[in-house]
Amino acid sequence: MRKLILALIGVMLIIASVYASKMIIDSKNKTRAAPKKVVKTVFVETVKNKTIPIIIPANGNLIAKRRVEIYSEVQGIFKPGSKLFKPGERYNKNDVFITIDDTEYYANVQSSKTNLYNSIAAIMADLRLDFPKVYPKWSRYLKRFDLNKQTPKLPKMSSEKENFFITGRGIVANYYTVKNLEQRLSKYTIRAPFKGILTEALVTEGTLIRNNQKLGEYIDPSVYEMEVALSKTYASLLKVGEAVELNNLEQTEKFKGIISRVNGNINSNTQTVTVFIEVKNKNLKEGMYLEANLNAKKVKNAVEVSRSLLLDENQIFIVRDSILDIINTEPVYFSDTKVVLKEVPNGTLILSRPLPGSYPGMSVNPIDTSIKTSNSQQKE
Repeated sequence: MRKLILALIGVMLIIASVYASKMIIDSKNKTRAAPKKVVKTVFVETVKNKTIPIIIPANGNLIAKRRVEIYSEVQGIFKPGSKLFKPGERYNKNDVFITIDDTEYYANVQSSKTNLYNSIAAIMADLRLDFPKVYPKWSRYLKRFDLNKQTPKLPKMSSEKENFFITGRGIVANYYTVKNLEQRLSKYTIRAPFKGILTEALVTEGTLIRNNQKLGEYIDPSVYEMEVALSKTYASLLKVGEAVELNNLEQTEKFKGIISRVNGNINSNTQTVTVFIEVKNKNLKEGMYLEANLNAKKVKNAVEVSRSLLLDENQIFIVRDSILDIINTEPVYFSDTKVVLKEVPNGTLILSRPLPGSYPGMSVNPIDTSIKTSNSQQKE
């Protein structure tokens, strides 16, 4: 009986093992369900070729277009004047900047003028006898000779004999000596060459001023220039008189300017060309840092897209029947964030945002953002 029970148990174990192995084999042969095909949504826009203006960004500091460094050509003590010689002081044209004590030099000038007067007076008797025709004009000259005024110009010589007579007495030499001294005397008073403002003062009243000493700087605050260096690529595109938009770093103020000059020389080290932008505004100050947008040229039949959409420098993704494809384009201008392209047909759907992992032949669900933009503009 015991043997029979053991035999039955053994048979049952064999049947169970066979059944279990069959179940395992059947489970391996089951076909798995095919994975669902994922179609990514992409944002696209419809190409509408138009004229794209090429805007070149630049920046720099403002410098007064009219500025002078004030130097002294004579020596003496700085005398106090009607205005303080201080930065920020405004002057009109011909207003006195600085008056230098000229007492000693003035005496020398008066002495030379007196010698000239005496030398002419000494020949008057000879002129009356030998040159009675020219005597009246020299007599009139002496009568209007004033030691306290500028020395008048000598009468014009009417003959060679008169010229030899006057020159031989040293009168012409004395006259030009006096004029030279008077010219130097005028340098003891330094005047404003134009209406403006003093930006730097290196001397004060009572200072001993020396020859060739720098005294300060003076500018015209009504007109400024900004010097910018641009790539030689744009040298042929920029024209004098072109309008330029400028703004401060905070983007709170905007100014209008024009290209006043373009340097004809290209820097051999940096391969850049210097451009000068003229701007006028009462709110501007010398040294202000501004950003400029220069209109270089206009490209017809072109489209502007983000640089992140460009592949291999000249290709972009397009969508055809919900399938990604690639076309070749002609880039004509690169900025920091944008690129201007040509040879993109009108009506083409191009990506408006980069798609990670994209490849040609990829199935996508396009959403045209240009349609939404146009609808929103119509509502407004």
